Amino acid sequence: MPATVAPLNATHRDALRALLAKDPAHNMYLLGLLEEHGLEPAGEGLSPFCYWGRFNPDLTAVVFVGGAGGLIVPSASPTLGINDIAKALVGQVSPSAVMGEVQLVEVLIKQLGGHLRVSKPQRLFSVSADDLGPFTNPLLRLATEADLPRLMTLEKGTAAELFRHELQPQDEEGFAERVRRRIRARRTYVLEENGRLVFKLSVGPRSQYGAELEGLYTLPEERNKGHATLCLGQISRFLMSSLPRLTVRVDDDSPHFAAIARKVGYLPGRAQRLVLAGGP
Repeated sequence: MPATVAPLNATHRDALRALLAKDPAHNMYLLGLLEEHGLEPAGEGLSPFCYWGRFNPDLTAVVFVGGAGGLIVPSASPTLGINDIAKALVGQVSPSAVMGEVQLVEVLIKQLGGHLRVSKPQRLFSVSADDLGPFTNPLLRLATEADLPRLMTLEKGTAAELFRHELQPQDEEGFAERVRRRIRARRTYVLEENGRLVFKLSVGPRSQYGAELEGLYTLPEERNKGHATLCLGQISRFLMSSLPRLTVRVDDDSPHFAAIARKVGYLPGRAQRLVLAGGP
């Protein structure tokens, strides 16, 4: 029987979790999305998303599609399976952002098209409690809404370094709202010194298998003072009191951060790629 590709529904939840759990470190993002949001939006007004799966006859590969392609994430699966799903999505999805293992992202972009605006090679790092070094900073704390004006400076710096462009004025209100939602969800942590926020990070998708850290950023003038090392160690120890592992994506053009992750105890995994696309 030839392989088939179809959207997943509630009956596929256990099969999807079992597939992703075969490689939890490299599927950490999808495992978190599945646990926190399920297989489809649970109420009106929520952003649409869907999981597409390849069956042969069991589920062998999955691609998460947010909206009409706002974010596309493939499972850590054989290239053939992701390619079959990509072919089925041609004409249905116009990718804006794709992230995952290098060869899988390349397959998706090749099939789905789109003008590449940003393409960033990355490496996925992961850590378990047994690997953590002795780095802590108990002054790292949850951000509050009162921090928002100061936090926006760090968030804009993160976006500028990651995407190589400044935030456009028309985007600022929506950007601030996304930052506010993360604060309210108790996902953003900050380090304050002398009345200034000098470091921040966020906890991304989280599940029983672990969580992915996002948006680690130190003010440029506060770098090389150990903030990132101590705070990454602090949040890692705190989260792994209840989680088995953590992951973080490191840009290939940020060897200093890769060195920090290794120092804290994170081990490199497979090569990744983040692509922003759009237009003809």
